[in-house]
Amino acid sequence: MKETTRLGTSADLDLLEGFVALGVAEQAENKGGSIWSRRETPSPPFRASIEAVLHDPDQEVIIGLIDEAPVGYAVVGVELLRSGDVLGRISQIWVDPEAREVGVGEALIAHVIEWCQARKCVGIDSMALPGNRNTKNFFETFGFKARLLVVHHSLEEN
Repeated sequence: MKETTRLGTSADLDLLEGFVALGVAEQAENKGGSIWSRRETPSPPFRASIEAVLHDPDQEVIIGLIDEAPVGYAVVGVELLRSGDVLGRISQIWVDPEAREVGVGEALIAHVIEWCQARKCVGIDSMALPGNRNTKNFFETFGFKARLLVVHHSLEEN
C-alpha cells in the first residue's frame, strides 16, 4: 500500500464535491460545527468556487491517494499578513475514515508544508473544532499548536 498525493484538476470536480459533502456532514454535528459548516464550506455554486481555487496561484488542491485511488484531499492557500509576511492556511482537509491512520493525512500535510515553505510562509494555520480530539492530535503530531480560540454566542434557539 502506497500513500501519495497529486494536484487536483478540473477532472476531479465530482470527486471533490463528494469529499466536501462527506467532510461537512462529519463535522456539522460536532460542537461548533453548525456555524463552521455555514461559514467555512465553499459556497454554491460549488463547481465555480473549486474551479477558481484550481486556477488560483495562491491556492492549491491536493488529492490524497492510496495506490492511486483518491481517498482524501486538502486545500491550502496563502494569506498576506499586515506585517507583509505570508501565512499558509489549510482551509479544507479530509480523509475517508476507512483510510485514516495509514499515512494519507501525513502525505497531505507533507505536501502542504512543502508548498508553504516554497512560498516562504512564516507558518501554517488550520482549525479543529472544539472537542474534536482526533483532529487536534493529528495536527499536533506535525508541530501545530493552538494559537487562537474563537468564542461564539448563539442567538438561535436550540
